[in-house]
Amino acid sequence: MSSLHLTLAVNSVAMGGLLFLLSAGFSLIFGLMRIPNLMHGSFFMLGAYIGFSMIGQGMWFWAAAIGGGIAMALLGGLIERLLLRRLAGQTLPQVLLTLGFSFMVADICLMIWTGDPFQPPTPAHLRGAWIVGDMVFPIYRLVMVLVAVVIAALLWLLVDKTRIGAMIRAGVDDPEIARVVGIKVSQLFTLIFCLGAGLAGFAGVIGAPFLSIYPGLDAEMLPLALIIVILGGSGSLLGAFVGSFIIGFLFNFGQALFPNLAYVILFLPMVLILVLRPQGLFGKLGS
Repeated sequence: MSSLHLTLAVNSVAMGGLLFLLSAGFSLIFGLMRIPNLMHGSFFMLGAYIGFSMIGQGMWFWAAAIGGGIAMALLGGLIERLLLRRLAGQTLPQVLLTLGFSFMVADICLMIWTGDPFQPPTPAHLRGAWIVGDMVFPIYRLVMVLVAVVIAALLWLLVDKTRIGAMIRAGVDDPEIARVVGIKVSQLFTLIFCLGAGLAGFAGVIGAPFLSIYPGLDAEMLPLALIIVILGGSGSLLGAFVGSFIIGFLFNFGQALFPNLAYVILFLPMVLILVLRPQGLFGKLGS
């Protein structure tokens, strides 16, 4: 393997881990609530800006990452409770509402942080590289993957091994029956929306040293999350995990090796899945 391909592979794995943090909550939101949340990329970008503003005030990197996630969880909870709940089952109004909020967030970010790109430095304790023979693995990118794996394991434990997880699975499979058996689906909706928004905000802070922060970042990340949900299957954490790494590799290798066909390479698997297996690789038929 050439040094170029090795570098692309390392970057692809790091990108896959970051995309999982972004898409896991989005997958659960869409799978459970059937809400096409078009401001999910805005949670990512706004969380990144807020997190690194905290770091600029002297906060520790990981505390700022959690702070950015909590800020987005609170914002997501307010939007779900006060607005989206009133539009339950109305897909077009939900699309327009979340799309409108994404434009509002973009303008607010532009007003506060200006339109200049911002390249946050890698945290001092995570700089350097792990060298194995002729291969160089940047420590920060390995940590990104490790964080994604840990959060994937925690989400799996939450969804598969806890009572709340059983209620989430019931809500994903059949929300009407879940209501009949006494599950408070409305509270579950708020919990999942907060979780998804919080993970997106946390991912924004984690991914900022890797991607940088700039106007339009939200619009670049949202299509990737949509592709992953379609590829893996809505409501499927395994699908989000596998789909994230597939898209991470297609994104990096496509842009580097076939720049003129980068979007064809990226969107073609989504088209094939929609035609051949509309429920996604790991989704359930009818979900």
